[in-house]
Amino acid sequence: MPKIIGGSLHEHREQTRHKLFAALSTLMTERGFDAITLADIANAAGVGRTAVYNHFPDKEALLLGFMTYETEQYAATLQRAIDAIDDPVEQLRTYIRQQADLARVYHVAPRPELRSVLSRGAQQRVREHVVLVERLLRDVLARGIATGAFPEQDLDVTVPLVNACVSGRNMPADDEERARAVEQTEAFVLRAVGAPVGQLV
Repeated sequence: MPKIIGGSLHEHREQTRHKLFAALSTLMTERGFDAITLADIANAAGVGRTAVYNHFPDKEALLLGFMTYETEQYAATLQRAIDAIDDPVEQLRTYIRQQADLARVYHVAPRPELRSVLSRGAQQRVREHVVLVERLLRDVLARGIATGAFPEQDLDVTVPLVNACVSGRNMPADDEERARAVEQTEAFVLRAVGAPVGQLV
């Protein structure tokens, strides 16, 4: 019988999943998703190959689990950051900054190039989790409209446009250039949603 990690079976399962996720992330960085096997992941995680199958039936299911976990963690972190602010304009600025920092903090959420290796059904499941992040943006914009910070607008149109702007851009690695790019993105998005001119600086 395998040794239990942690104080309970639940903790054991959670810790094993996290070890598998960490191994998958490392191996994807080194080789790419297509070049690794479940055996490689099990070996890197320090668990038996059968332990992987106790959690995920195949490599795609493991990637989907990892992407789901990362997206949920990111959404929770973003929600806490937004909840700490009252002003909708500053909430939107925070959303933009968090999205700009996404690739440096979270490994897969919501990277389109990784979603492309998933089957159509798995892509739909990932999309359902990405909606969590979009809902936060929608809430910020709706609050801004309700308080008069932003003019009335169709959020079904605005939300995907803003998300395409802030999540579809590769930010520079250099800190100074990155700060400038984030500042320009903030100003662009704030103008796009109709924030007062005085709030753009």
